[in-house]
Amino acid sequence: MSSVAPSPPQPSPAGGGGSDTPSPAQRGGGGTAANGTRAAAREGGSHAAKPLLAVENLVKHYPVRRGLILARQVGTVRAVDGVSFTLNRGETLALVGESGCGKSTTARLVLRLIEPSAGRVAIEGEDITSLSGAALRRLRRRAQIIFQDPYASLNPRLSVGDAIAEPMVVHGIGDAAARAARVRELLGLVGLAPYHADRYPHEFSGGQRQRIGIARALAVQPELVVCDEPVSALDVSIQAQVVNLLKELQLRFGLAYLFIAHDLAVVKHMADRVAVMYLGRIVEIAEKRALFAAPRHPYTRALLAAIPHPDPSRRGQVTPLGGDVPSPMAIPPGCRFHTRCPHAAELCRTQEPPALEIGPGHLAACHFAATLPPVAAAPGGGLSSLAAKRLALFAAGRPAA
Repeated sequence: MSSVAPSPPQPSPAGGGGSDTPSPAQRGGGGTAANGTRAAAREGGSHAAKPLLAVENLVKHYPVRRGLILARQVGTVRAVDGVSFTLNRGETLALVGESGCGKSTTARLVLRLIEPSAGRVAIEGEDITSLSGAALRRLRRRAQIIFQDPYASLNPRLSVGDAIAEPMVVHGIGDAAARAARVRELLGLVGLAPYHADRYPHEFSGGQRQRIGIARALAVQPELVVCDEPVSALDVSIQAQVVNLLKELQLRFGLAYLFIAHDLAVVKHMADRVAVMYLGRIVEIAEKRALFAAPRHPYTRALLAAIPHPDPSRRGQVTPLGGDVPSPMAIPPGCRFHTRCPHAAELCRTQEPPALEIGPGHLAACHFAATLPPVAAAPGGGLSSLAAKRLALFAAGRPAA
């Protein structure tokens, strides 16, 4: 489903060191090597190494039971229903879609925070769905998560230093002195001061708490970081700072991000590729420029069209979607989007569409993806003028007004 990137140098085990940034020896060559890795990933093509993360037909169904004593199953919530994608080293894949479409569930399945009903998740070819015990713990050192709520994800009883050091304690990395030095290093890396290690989460703003969450995710030097809506709970003025910090860390360390978001301006700034989810499945996946410039699935078009346009002359050009999202307990037959699709035909109501290849790496699960008329590009390449302005502020590294 995607081109495959060559592998960057492997990070070495976490060590102590009081500097504000890791040395090249600590992180496999530092920023220059990571930048070279990303350039190679863009040019590697089909001759590159296997992807860092490969997800195949991932499924998560929740049984719905009724009754207290003689409970019986009365239905099934199909939260994730056959998701497949790959993620290369140094790449960012964004998962977008309406609330409840299965984005966060997919993220937790990738990390084995919840158990899949079926499917395969492989890191560098190793299927992690069958791992347990020490093998699963070693996997968790390679893949970490940044949660959506920067306050709820931090233990209020632990100081910031203890919260950041906890993953190192769990994985047996270093002694107490080395971990304390590493905590100071990580705080400097995310723009906080060493003395913040002695404070508690309630003493920080939302943006500072999210920086602490980022530092904790980097403590064990992962290769994959799942970002579960990391800026949605923050003020717009803080979002730009956190997004740019994530970009800088990725360039420096060659991190791979699975990035979940609703804000398409943030997605366009962060992502290399974008996957659009609807009712538990990916309906379109493409390189971001191709997807924003020429979306082929009607649902992707609806998401882009839903961005408010302050220009009165552009209002009313796109008909909004009608109806509500169907229940994941009663997914419609055929194409699961046909109940809301303006282009639906009888074929859509009876046959589930395959993923059609529109172009290199561009797949859309729509019977008419290749024949739908093109849509007029909005200012900013598929974004409203307001979102395009925010995107420019992200790119400039300045807080958005």
